Amino acid sequence: MPGPVPPRVPGSLPAELPAVHAAVICVALPGLVVSPEHGQLTGHGLEGFYQHGRRLLSRCQLRVAGRDPISVQGRSIAADRARFVAVVRTAADGGPDPELCVERLRHADGTERITLTSSAGRPVRFPVEIALGTDLAELGRVAAGRAGPELPASVHDSGMRWTSGNAHCAVTAQPPPTDALASAGVLRWAVELPPGGSYTIQLSVRSGRPVRPAGQAASPLPSVQEARAEGDDPRVAMLWQRSIDDLRALLIRDPANPADLHAAGGVPWRCGAAPAESLWAARMALPLSTRLAAATLRTLARTQLGGKGLELGRIPGPLRDAGPFLPPGCTGVEATLAFPVVLAEARLWGLPESDVAALLPAAERCLHWLGAALGDDGYLAEPGPGARLVRAETQAHAHRAALLGGELLRECGRPGADVWLARAKTMRERFRAEFWVDDLGGGRPAAARTADGRPVPLLGAGAAHLLDTGLLGGGRLAPGLLDKVQTEQLARLLGGPAMDSGWGLRGLAVKEPGYNAFGHRAGAVRVHESAVAVAGLTGAGYEKEAVALLRGVLAAAEAFDHRLPEMYAGEQRTAGSVPVPHPAACRPAAVAAAAGIHLLATLAGVRPDAPAGSVALHPMRSAPLGAIRLAGLSVAGEPFTVRVSRLGVGMVEQAAERLQLGG
Repeated sequence: MPGPVPPRVPGSLPAELPAVHAAVICVALPGLVVSPEHGQLTGHGLEGFYQHGRRLLSRCQLRVAGRDPISVQGRSIAADRARFVAVVRTAADGGPDPELCVERLRHADGTERITLTSSAGRPVRFPVEIALGTDLAELGRVAAGRAGPELPASVHDSGMRWTSGNAHCAVTAQPPPTDALASAGVLRWAVELPPGGSYTIQLSVRSGRPVRPAGQAASPLPSVQEARAEGDDPRVAMLWQRSIDDLRALLIRDPANPADLHAAGGVPWRCGAAPAESLWAARMALPLSTRLAAATLRTLARTQLGGKGLELGRIPGPLRDAGPFLPPGCTGVEATLAFPVVLAEARLWGLPESDVAALLPAAERCLHWLGAALGDDGYLAEPGPGARLVRAETQAHAHRAALLGGELLRECGRPGADVWLARAKTMRERFRAEFWVDDLGGGRPAAARTADGRPVPLLGAGAAHLLDTGLLGGGRLAPGLLDKVQTEQLARLLGGPAMDSGWGLRGLAVKEPGYNAFGHRAGAVRVHESAVAVAGLTGAGYEKEAVALLRGVLAAAEAFDHRLPEMYAGEQRTAGSVPVPHPAACRPAAVAAAAGIHLLATLAGVRPDAPAGSVALHPMRSAPLGAIRLAGLSVAGEPFTVRVSRLGVGMVEQAAERLQLGG
């Protein structure tokens, strides 16, 4: 399913994306439905049924007894399903209570079940009409406001059919309508209900292409019944369940190998491959299974650039906006640096050695590219428009790749391990000396350095990646780019009011020039970065700051019905306030769904070393959410269950027999 919205070229005017923050979205890729809260599909904005990136049905308007039903509720009930409830008042109603209820159950697979129920004490007769229409437009054209007019319909079987070029759509209804008017695109039924009776109409929207959701067949992730979370705080179970449900719904197949599933970036804008986001999602989901990581790595390895030039080993990817004062970053570079990291950590979680061996050459090619791309100063500069500018976040990714990649090579008996471990040490020493900006407040890491070595002293959420060091053997965390004093100062800054909005970590501190509470990288809370900060702060020993951010994201999740969007406004939390949605945020998004898993897994602090047959527990000692139990995790390929008491003591309840509990 191709990604619909191309990256913005710097200097060009961005497309005016339709607002989706109030939409009810059902997703089980390649199927997607975008609905307004009242449930009537009117063809406005992004509304409609989509399959494989094309809008099959843009309009589906129901009239009962000649009236539009009065909407009373519309909500998502699962990642792939939504329920809309309405009532109908008729002239025969004897008081304020409507006697006809309409329930619409809408599914991402292209089906809708409409049930009309009468509570009248007499038989009632009324007509039912459903007006249908479509433009058969690609999602990208719909998002850009270039969908085109509705197409003429023809009566087909027990419904309607539309055709445009090689695209077509057929809507069938059961029971068949009493009448079908192609010119108006209207299906009609004459309904008679006895007292307390009901009548159901089922619509099926089809394009002729397979629509079986990838995430429901041989899924690399467990179901919400298999992997469970519970605790004193009821939000734990709800966020855990919704996060897994959403991540499974975003799985898509690799066209080159349909058996390999990986996560799309998010809906509705990034329904296709998103290399960096797919890898981050797979990495944060490692406690559930290594299979998603393996499939994602295999998929990206097939895209790796070959040849003999400087690009050998790089994973291609589009540019991504980095905020008002930094040039766009390359998501392909980010994915290339993440590849050996995810493989190294997946091995520790129990990825079979045969899979590790098969993927190791691709990881070595990533390291080869990194070695060729590093400048004489030992830093990795940004490609494209930001050539020669050195971003701190990119150095964090490069350092992690060098360190975990070097250990992976050593553990697998491959050459080059000592070179990469030594290079990682040099990176740390240089970064600590050259990327730190001293000031009266205790200093801060520079967000970037210019070509002539001048620091860019912006404080933003990208600094959280400096705390994300990665997992080594024996349950150890890798050393970070900052020393102990610098890490303590960064923890203070991330936990301060300029960065902690009360709902999570702001993308840019409130006093920085260019701050915008809705800025994609300039002030909005990005859930992925908040999760990275919580895990990094916890691992570095700054639990107070980590807990504050964790509580903020959990409170935001509750306001969003536990389906975390990729971002929301960085407005300050006050008594009685709720987080403000971002109108263009993907929801669900792969990194946001996986971040929910990552946040809750951080409470337990499971650090495995499956090849060595050990697992260590480093739970949050303050037990900020009370007791918590995570069941159905996977360590060393077998079920793993961990419990953390109200005193912050971790206990393993279920594990592979060969695993020993380490320190």
